[in-house]
Amino acid sequence: MPVRAEPSDKAEIITQLLFGECYTILRAQDQWRQIRLAADGYEGWFDSKQHLPVTPAYFQQWQQQDHPRTLDVVQMVSNESTRIPVTLGTRLPFFDGMTLRVGERQLFYNGAATNPQNGHGPLGPTEVRLRLLQKMAQTFLKAPYLWGGRTLFGIDCSGLMQQLYGLIGVQLPRDAHQQIQVGQPVHFVAQTRPGDLAFFDNAEGRIIHVGLLLEDQQILHASGEVRVDPLDHNGIYRRDWQKYSHKLRLLKRILPEE
Repeated sequence: MPVRAEPSDKAEIITQLLFGECYTILRAQDQWRQIRLAADGYEGWFDSKQHLPVTPAYFQQWQQQDHPRTLDVVQMVSNESTRIPVTLGTRLPFFDGMTLRVGERQLFYNGAATNPQNGHGPLGPTEVRLRLLQKMAQTFLKAPYLWGGRTLFGIDCSGLMQQLYGLIGVQLPRDAHQQIQVGQPVHFVAQTRPGDLAFFDNAEGRIIHVGLLLEDQQILHASGEVRVDPLDHNGIYRRDWQKYSHKLRLLKRILPEE
């Protein structure tokens, strides 16, 4: 569901609230509610018709776990009275391999999912997590760009990084200028490894873009669509335009070396 900058249907969509996520209501204005997302602290407005209350106990338990995520492009969660479509990277609260819980409702899911409780922390050792990260990154290729989007049906650059890292059990902040605060600097493009993040700024020095490093200094990013382009010390080079589209500011490594 859309989360907007202001309490109006005409307001800019700044992010999306996906199935299985929790939030806190900060204040009300007519039919609108200002919320803070529990996972990343992001704030915005949504219509109260979309609100599903949960108990304080559920909310507390939800915050204490890193819930599994869907690995299927599109799948269904359902019970006898409800069928809800979910897309790649959606949280499955309290999923036990068959059932999940949303508030007081029990739902079933029979698709592929991650297991955040497995192995050496979320999803196992760094090498395993990086392989999954690269595999899932390819799944997002050609997804259309959507400002504020977080799904295969429309996603922005920082939403793409947040969803990809969420699949390997790492919660990133929502926006690129927040994500740049995470991880350790990598000083040269030649020293990057797949899974590193590259950040880009504008003429005023403001961080406006982020992408994911792949093999051979290729970068996956959302610009018009989710695409792969070469990266060098200057930035992202668009072969189809025969020029650079984004100026490199900083490289960061999110997962530590093992």
